[in-house]
Amino acid sequence: MVSKRRSLRIAVVGVLGAASLALAGTAMAATPAAHTATPAVVAQKAVPAKAGITAKPSVSSVRAWQLFRVTGQTTGLKAGSKVTLQQKQHGKWVSLPASTGISRNGSYSLGVKLGLKGKNDLRMVSGTTVSPVFNVTVR
Repeated sequence: MVSKRRSLRIAVVGVLGAASLALAGTAMAATPAAHTATPAVVAQKAVPAKAGITAKPSVSSVRAWQLFRVTGQTTGLKAGSKVTLQQKQHGKWVSLPASTGISRNGSYSLGVKLGLKGKNDLRMVSGTTVSPVFNVTVR
């Protein structure tokens, strides 16, 4: 009777051991593939989106001190960051006292009044990120 129990116990342990080895082998086979794919995904997420700003005036020509809007979209900039209007004066970019925050979806809208008559070269700036230059003529 003792030998029957012992052989039955050994058989059960053997079957359970084989089953656990099979499961462990499957888990081990799946594990390296998961670890191999993970660093590539992490590396892609670690690269921030290139920062950019677009800017579009609501009009191309205005009277002096007439209100118009500059709207645009940003990428790679935090919501709440400020975008500031710059004007080219005598060959240098000068920041004007006109700025607004970036919304959660990356857009912005800024009301602007200009007094320098003639063709004004303008751009939007946030830190080191700069929009393409756009023009508004003041008559």
